[in-house]
Amino acid sequence: MDNHRATTKKQPNVVLVLTDDQGYGDLACHGNSIIQTPNLDKMHSESVRLTNYHVGPTCAPTRAGLLTGHYANSTGVWHTIGGRSLLRQNEISMADFFARAGYKTGIFGKWHLGDNYPYRPQDRGFQEVIVHAGGGIGNTADYWGNNYFDDTYWTQDGYQKYDGYCTDIWFNEGLQFIERHKDKPFFCYIPTNAPHSPLLVDPHFSEPYIDRTPHAERAKFYGMITNIDHNFGILRQKLDEWNLTENTILIFMTDNGSADGVQTDKNHFVTSGFNAGMRGKKNSEYDGGHRVPFFMHWPAGGLTHGTDIEPITANVDILPTLIEMCQLDKEMAVKFDGTSLCPLLGLDNGDAATDWPDRALVTDSQRLAHPQKWRKSAVMTDRWRLVNGTELYDMPADPEQRADVAAGYPDVVAHLRAAYDDWWANVSRQFSDEIPITIGDESSRSVMLCSHDWRNENCDCVWNQSMVRAGVAYNGYWEIDVVTAGLYRFELRRWPKEEDRSLGAGIDGNLIAYDKLTIESGYGGGIALPITSASISIGEQHKSRAIEPNDKGATFTLDLPAGPSHLQTFFDNKLDSNLGAYYVYIDKMTG
Repeated sequence: MDNHRATTKKQPNVVLVLTDDQGYGDLACHGNSIIQTPNLDKMHSESVRLTNYHVGPTCAPTRAGLLTGHYANSTGVWHTIGGRSLLRQNEISMADFFARAGYKTGIFGKWHLGDNYPYRPQDRGFQEVIVHAGGGIGNTADYWGNNYFDDTYWTQDGYQKYDGYCTDIWFNEGLQFIERHKDKPFFCYIPTNAPHSPLLVDPHFSEPYIDRTPHAERAKFYGMITNIDHNFGILRQKLDEWNLTENTILIFMTDNGSADGVQTDKNHFVTSGFNAGMRGKKNSEYDGGHRVPFFMHWPAGGLTHGTDIEPITANVDILPTLIEMCQLDKEMAVKFDGTSLCPLLGLDNGDAATDWPDRALVTDSQRLAHPQKWRKSAVMTDRWRLVNGTELYDMPADPEQRADVAAGYPDVVAHLRAAYDDWWANVSRQFSDEIPITIGDESSRSVMLCSHDWRNENCDCVWNQSMVRAGVAYNGYWEIDVVTAGLYRFELRRWPKEEDRSLGAGIDGNLIAYDKLTIESGYGGGIALPITSASISIGEQHKSRAIEPNDKGATFTLDLPAGPSHLQTFFDNKLDSNLGAYYVYIDKMTG
């Protein structure tokens, strides 16, 4: 690897591709003999690879850490649902840094850090936006009926319908963004929702795997990755055609361990599929849950050779690294939890990599309303993994994490437990703070809240559209901040406005679980609910009204004071008293 910084006067462009639920072993270049990923394999051969690179074990926490340089728990993002995927308003995102440096910024795909002001991507530095809502296509917050093909997505200007398959759209729109801005520095972020379930892809991509794997769903999963690989090849071809390759930092990474490429037993040991010799998969505290691919290619910076970087690294390192590589504004007073990797990449004009410290990094998977110390955690150094505070693994000798050696190394356990204590003190300072959704200012005069962001003690929420159709009886409250005192109109609905039905009406057809959707089945039907009344509670105000058979929503007008509050709704449906309105539409009234 060449030890030099690019001499070009123009700041480098950045294209960051992040895939969803694709693990380290879901690539041919990592030893998977079934999957075909020729374009990503080529990228691997021409890149600097972080071979000991770690993220969160699930999607929203990884994104929060990647885009802020802060451990996800400290940003308020320690779950994927239940209002615990909203990125705190005081965080400065990667796109903020690029936009303030004069870059054009765009996101195309999966955001998963909040769907209402002030948490939307256009509120966090992205100038051009095409995304689905929630944590995946077909989540409750997403446009009703989206199913990966010919969907309607959110843009910075409102909803727009797109023709084609979701992954193709993300890359196509990203390429159009690049072409429009190829004469200026740009930051193009393409976070695909694939290969996250439901496993939906054109059979052209999945059929080659049907006879090569005993699992029909894995064939679809691999097909979704092959489609990503196809689009990644087109991306690189277009960068070449537009003479952008030389000074573009191109990054490929994934957000957590494999979801459907492997199966594991109750001890997280792999029972089928290929996982590059690691224990665990998505949502696991073992390496298979959070060690993922990271490839970086930048010819102008000398990053063109197939070179492995072995010291431990993490998603929180990427923002400070890009700030240094792209010479972005360092005057924004942000103290990162990660550190610039430029010395490891040979971009420091010296030999600082020889003095690189053996750091202790932490990852965990909370997925609770309130984080618990030591829960599903890993303290990681170049050599060691302390799992859940008690299990110790010597990784060079035992990469499959089969032999717990804690009893033989009490000093190492004590050292890593102390490192975790320091980490916990850092990330837990804001756990009790609320992260409210704003209503009533110019950016949020009309708001749609949905059950994806319900808060309650168990993080029980109706997070996908199949659950809405099934009439799942959960409830919770939304944390809101009323910016302007005055009259507000609330419409409580079981179905979103796109599904123009009365509150109690059903939909013909069989119920189909979200992860069982197929291209042929669609979402199926929906059960009728005998809703007889509706109630709303905000702070000290409570109102109720009866429901008529043809009512599509229950409307209330409330005079609200400014300030934070909690909003909760109830539908009495004679079947369960704990049913809340899945959708609430809020409008600030004038006059």
